[in-house]
Amino acid sequence: MTDLLLTGIGRLVTNSGPPLPEAAVAMENGRITYAGTAGDAPSQGSGRHIDCQGRAVIPGFVDAHTHLVFAGDRADEFTHRLAGADYTGGGILSTVAATRAASEDDLFREAAGRARRMIAAGTTTVEVKTGYGLELEAEQKLLRVAHRLAKELPIGVRTTFLGAHTIPPEFQQDSDGYIDSIVEEMLPAVAPDSDYCDVFVEEGAFTVDQARRVLEAAATHGLSARVHAEQLSHSGGARLAAELGAASADHLDRATEDDADALAGAGVSAVLTPGASYSLRKPQAPGPMLLDHGVTVALATDCNPGTAYFESMGLVISLACVLMGLTVDQAVFAATRGGALSLGLDDHGILEPGAVGDVVILDAPSETHLAYRPATNLVWKTIKAGVVVVAANA
Repeated sequence: MTDLLLTGIGRLVTNSGPPLPEAAVAMENGRITYAGTAGDAPSQGSGRHIDCQGRAVIPGFVDAHTHLVFAGDRADEFTHRLAGADYTGGGILSTVAATRAASEDDLFREAAGRARRMIAAGTTTVEVKTGYGLELEAEQKLLRVAHRLAKELPIGVRTTFLGAHTIPPEFQQDSDGYIDSIVEEMLPAVAPDSDYCDVFVEEGAFTVDQARRVLEAAATHGLSARVHAEQLSHSGGARLAAELGAASADHLDRATEDDADALAGAGVSAVLTPGASYSLRKPQAPGPMLLDHGVTVALATDCNPGTAYFESMGLVISLACVLMGLTVDQAVFAATRGGALSLGLDDHGILEPGAVGDVVILDAPSETHLAYRPATNLVWKTIKAGVVVVAANA
């Protein structure tokens, strides 16, 4: 029996074939049972029916790189950058201090506010990194908040342990000692609550060798690798991600064609964050080049208080098209299916029988309007696992 039937779809983006005009989507028990032309759609039955009245329908956004749980802000740092100061990554420690001092309930309240705005803007799944604790108890606090988001809000959550985000104050003169603490103390404790492990490979953060040690240790605890790579300089993080068969290499603003070949050959997804490059006034990642070399590309907000306080995947799509050079089709795929593939969620980001019923109805006739009208939240309804969780202008 059909639980939810969407009809009157003016344009349906399935990510399993070309967009379809005059389409319908049916769901049962939270999964897609039909996505195709209206003439072949199942009957409504006793389930809920939504007439989309010519609106476009796309898969729910999968935001594959965020730092969603934090306290405080860094507006002063932003002001200084506008005045000409360069970003070196050192501002992370101010967020660490605020986050360590915040209560778990306060962190949840702030993160839940961001997550609700993301849901309202069409995000149905989000990756959440730690990395603003940099010691065991605080990192575990961040993981608990991330899991609470998944339990209390209608959003899917994948968790990433980013203890190697930067060197904490206690280890400023002993980065190898901090790596020891991650490998010997933190990883065994956080692994049961994490899906991935990430390392920021960059001058002033961690070297390739240090990152390899962390990620190889993480693998022994069952955690797949993600790597902050080639963001501010060409650090070697992309090649490390390829060497280790990581799930993703993220940022890649300074990636080369050789890096792209290595990532493609190893099946490593590229998670690109055009909002961070925009905010830092740095060159965008070479998204078209990565696609040309056969790399699976995802887009993400990189939501964080220092370099990318973004919550809207629609805005990220527009930045990727206008500044990075992706086509609308490429950007929408990257913001949905690409993100899902980078997170190992094969049944997300696609509208076909058997897939999770995560769907966005746009208050627009086509997905092109996401790039065309970036200052407007064009989400009419967000549907998570077959349930309408946001109904704007209903």
